[in-house]
Amino acid sequence: MHRRQFLGSTLAASLLSLVGSGTACAATAAARGRLLPVPLNRGDTIGLVSPSSATDDSMGLQLAREVIEVLGFKVRTGAHYDGRRGHLAGTDEERAGDLNAMFGDREVKGIVCVRGGSGAARLLPLLDYALIRRNPKVLLGYSDITALHAAIGRKTGLVTFHGPIGAGSWNSFNVDQFRRVLVDRELMEFRNVPETGDELVPRGNRIQTLRGGKASGELVGGNLSVLVALAGSPYMPEFDGRILFLEDVSEAPYRVDRMFSTLKLSGALDRIAGFVFGECTDCRPGDGYGSLTLEQILDDYIRPLGVPAYRGAMIGHIKRQFILPVGGRVELDADAGTLRMLEPVFQG
Repeated sequence: MHRRQFLGSTLAASLLSLVGSGTACAATAAARGRLLPVPLNRGDTIGLVSPSSATDDSMGLQLAREVIEVLGFKVRTGAHYDGRRGHLAGTDEERAGDLNAMFGDREVKGIVCVRGGSGAARLLPLLDYALIRRNPKVLLGYSDITALHAAIGRKTGLVTFHGPIGAGSWNSFNVDQFRRVLVDRELMEFRNVPETGDELVPRGNRIQTLRGGKASGELVGGNLSVLVALAGSPYMPEFDGRILFLEDVSEAPYRVDRMFSTLKLSGALDRIAGFVFGECTDCRPGDGYGSLTLEQILDDYIRPLGVPAYRGAMIGHIKRQFILPVGGRVELDADAGTLRMLEPVFQG
């Protein structure tokens, strides 16, 4: 490992004196063990796969296909993207085979997951990480797809993308995110768009600073419950110096507390450089003797870390959501409530 890091750093230093800024950034990423996907261009072929739960409505599969086509791409569907075994979209071997096939198909330039749900973690021992490393390309999805982001990042260094699923909402905000991040390849600043409605001051999409300041590092995270379920496995991502972002849905606060406790006890929280919490949709306490609030949970686990942190980012099980480069290097500004990309996340 040390020899590889030394050789990578030496190569990057040599390239910096010979090539332009785009290639130089790619070389710097390689020196840090990151792998950048090939760029997406309109007219390319995008693969649709179902690595997690089955889609219970054929209309969802049709909509996913239509979305990709309207975005300006050709569509190739996985052999089992409409499959079903129990709640899963086919057997583990079928779903992993579809994902491996899409990475191995030279005509496919990007991969969009049809939906999340549950089951992606079952695929992790079946993925061909050497094949993925040889064919780096865009992978887009969120929720249960967090397991794929984590494992592929840990095993290959590939930058993947946390954002809308194929069968999800493709409103104007999400389409704009797709265009700017994945097609135009902008160095984005992710800043909430306030929702005013008929209110005197904005109430929706507000951020709350937990601890002010700025921090920079590679993005890691996704769905809290899916991420924590990887604890102790070789697929859990590294946290040292990272910017951790989290979200969840339909989790009672006591369960959220338990999951943060796991991250704390594992040492993960003590190693991060900054923290962003998105939305915890439908995370109200149930009946009983009372409950900690989400605000109290973050006060207990995040504020004492002393790192820049904020909550309320447009990340999670919400209609309008950021497309974040998992593994990309960003600057977090906890006072402004922003994440800013510091480097390109595509080759070239």
